[in-house]
Amino acid sequence: MKPFCNGVSRLRARLCGHRAGIPATHTIPNTGKRALLGLLLLTLSPVASAAAQERRPVYFVDGYHGGIYGHYPVEWKTRFIVDELEAHPEWRIGLEIEPETWDTVALRTPADYARFKRIAADPRVEFTNPTYAQPYCYNISGESIIRQFAYGIRKIRSHFPDVEFVTYSVEEPCFTSSLPQILRLFGFKYASLKCPNTCWGGYTAPYGGELVNWTAPDGTSILTSPRYACEELQPNSVWQTTAWGNETPYIEACIRQDIAHPVGMCYQDAGWRYGPWIGSGDSIRNNSIYVTWREYFERISEGRTTDDYRFPQEDMHVSLMWGSQVMQRIAREVRRAENSLSTAEKMGAIANLSNGYLYKQGDMDEAWRTLMLAQHHDSWIVPYNGLHGKGTWADHIHRWTAATDSICAGIVAAAEGSLAAAGNGRKEFGIRVCNTLGTPRREVVRAALPEGFDAEGAVVRDIRGKKVGSVLTTSDGTKSLLFEAEVPAFGYTTYTVREGRPQKGAQTAPHAATEGRIVVENDMYRLEIDPARGGIVTSLVAKHLGGREYADAGSDYALGELRGHFYEEGRFRSSTETPAEVSVLCDNDLEKRIRIRGAIASHPFTETITLRKGDRKIDFDLRIDWKHNVGIGEFAQKDAFNKNRRAFYDSRYKLNIYFPVALDAPELYKDAPFDVCKSRLKDTRFSTWDNIKHDILLHWADLAERDGGYGLALLTDHTTSYIYGGGSPLGLTVQYSGGGLWGRDYPIDRPTHIRFAVAAHDGTWDEAGVHEESLRWNEPLLCDAGNTAAGSASLIDVAGSGYELSAAYPQEGSVIVRLFNASGDETPQTVRFGFPVSKIEEIDLNGRTTGSCDAAVRDGETEVRVAMPRFGLKTFRLTK
Repeated sequence: MKPFCNGVSRLRARLCGHRAGIPATHTIPNTGKRALLGLLLLTLSPVASAAAQERRPVYFVDGYHGGIYGHYPVEWKTRFIVDELEAHPEWRIGLEIEPETWDTVALRTPADYARFKRIAADPRVEFTNPTYAQPYCYNISGESIIRQFAYGIRKIRSHFPDVEFVTYSVEEPCFTSSLPQILRLFGFKYASLKCPNTCWGGYTAPYGGELVNWTAPDGTSILTSPRYACEELQPNSVWQTTAWGNETPYIEACIRQDIAHPVGMCYQDAGWRYGPWIGSGDSIRNNSIYVTWREYFERISEGRTTDDYRFPQEDMHVSLMWGSQVMQRIAREVRRAENSLSTAEKMGAIANLSNGYLYKQGDMDEAWRTLMLAQHHDSWIVPYNGLHGKGTWADHIHRWTAATDSICAGIVAAAEGSLAAAGNGRKEFGIRVCNTLGTPRREVVRAALPEGFDAEGAVVRDIRGKKVGSVLTTSDGTKSLLFEAEVPAFGYTTYTVREGRPQKGAQTAPHAATEGRIVVENDMYRLEIDPARGGIVTSLVAKHLGGREYADAGSDYALGELRGHFYEEGRFRSSTETPAEVSVLCDNDLEKRIRIRGAIASHPFTETITLRKGDRKIDFDLRIDWKHNVGIGEFAQKDAFNKNRRAFYDSRYKLNIYFPVALDAPELYKDAPFDVCKSRLKDTRFSTWDNIKHDILLHWADLAERDGGYGLALLTDHTTSYIYGGGSPLGLTVQYSGGGLWGRDYPIDRPTHIRFAVAAHDGTWDEAGVHEESLRWNEPLLCDAGNTAAGSASLIDVAGSGYELSAAYPQEGSVIVRLFNASGDETPQTVRFGFPVSKIEEIDLNGRTTGSCDAAVRDGETEVRVAMPRFGLKTFRLTK
């Protein structure tokens, strides 16, 4: 019975672990300890019968998870691992240790480090997750996932050059649908979709038997051990599946499913002082055999299957504290930093291709490092936990992302400066507008005026001398340039600003109203706002779609309505209950902007709505100035540590902003990293841990009529949740406040501030270019004033291909270009480079050459034909 006793001790350790926000040395009060251990004892089962064991052998993957940020006691852990491996020759371990950990181990315990280094490439040890900071993956950009692997692999190999990365396996649900393609491009052969012992934040859907070909949206597959169809959620648990300890019910379920080689798994927290998880020697539970994942795939299993598992993103049944202020801040800061990095790298490439400019690679590496740390899964699931005695995870994320933003701002400024020439500062100056996307753009932009320039009557002209804009004076007296810019793909163009006569209509005409309908319209839309009902949109007419009305007048909800359940009042409250003041802030041909000041349950909010010429997107900026903390959610959760039902799950009760639209039988699509998922959910409602649904909004969600008619896209500036179906229109989560994971309170302690946008279109998301709209929203055009050197250039052009320029950056005398087929088909597409290229190599994500491309060079430009399936990735190395 030794494994049984050890299991109880380990479960006690788990109760005291960092997941609950309790130091490992913390002592639980006896009454609470007895109650919790009594509950956990119900999950333990006796040793399997001899008859069951005689039928087939069973296997177990053990290992450790954590790191210098996620908990790794440096003073003893490395020595402990080596000692335990020496003491138990039958043991095998998988390691999911943050790569940066080894820097600290080498510095602080060099003797232990040297011992471990000698066994790092031992067949009994397998590194199964080399990502730099163990991100969840489903909540960040696809490019961020690639960098997590690239930087992590580089760091580990700097310590252990002979380590191979063969199997991807993790302790938490760190998966996303596109991972098979990314893994294969890094050279991985196998994967596991199990995470049996730490499912607090969710789990993958059960599917299949012993092996599946986990297939990504592009068709790439990787041999995988899934969460078996028989691998149920552990009874009386809210964090485990039955595979966590190779107990009898699990083994018998595998036998009934006819799984020839059943395997269980547990990656222990690195802070736990336990060796072999289910026993050792002659006392291993159910006579299980320890294996590494690589050993299991190559020596135990058949090593192949015909079961192709096209893993949809909604098979990620995951949920975090969406809508809580701390989660909202983290998600917004991470998204902003992701956008900053994408922009900085691409601007660096534009300047490099134009004049040889090079940023310091060390600066860029550090910018990625601090963003990657902010993407750590613990950043998102335990944001209030302390970290290294220097504040909470949330505090560190704020500092990390601010550091990323600062470095990127410096790189962008230097790259822009390298393209600029000095202006005279008073009579005339230039504005260089840069486009970091691979498609041409025509958009309204704002630019600051340089100091000393006489702005009165100044006009903006393009390189042909045509007037495209003028000085705008906002309601607070601030002057800026507002003009319509037309910029080629991945390049720049220059505009000239000269003094001139004051122009009528150039200034805004601010005014406010509290009654009567307010109409705001431009060339794209006509909006009708009702101040008496809190500033809701009673009519939304898309002029560019033949005057189509989008507001659903027959809905029980209003477009733009804030509504949520204030459980201390015991009722739903709505912004329509209080009249609002509507002010016109900007009113000219290029931009219309209004401000709505209203209240939700007596708490004031300000919403700014902006329409721009030729732009399908309507921008919303929402700020709620809470008077005090207030409970918003289904009910007042008293203890969410081990409760199956939780108040923060059902988004119907959170404060949402709603978008009831008049569409005929629409279907919902949503993006995921390097993927777009067509939702199969009838609704997003769930209230218990064992019934989690995928209600995550990464960058955008789109409602489109089934017959390819009309649609409406919703874009958000942060990863969050949404609500839809079951009588509810599409809604964006704005606020939750109350009890959360491990009983922690998630309060309102500051204003809520988010940005989002909607875009009316016809056709499906891919036909309508919804993904491109999101890219334009996240990477706006860059304006650099003070440049008088006229000129225009397009350096990389993927227009018309459906491809996204996922990344472009200089590297060791070459330029790396990564393309993602976001909405195109598999037919060959032309990609144009605005410079001569002597060699184009296709490379994998490790940088190894996998092929060459035939290119045609004409008039100093290069064309190449590229073919890949939708949602496919290709990376090229360009040598000039």
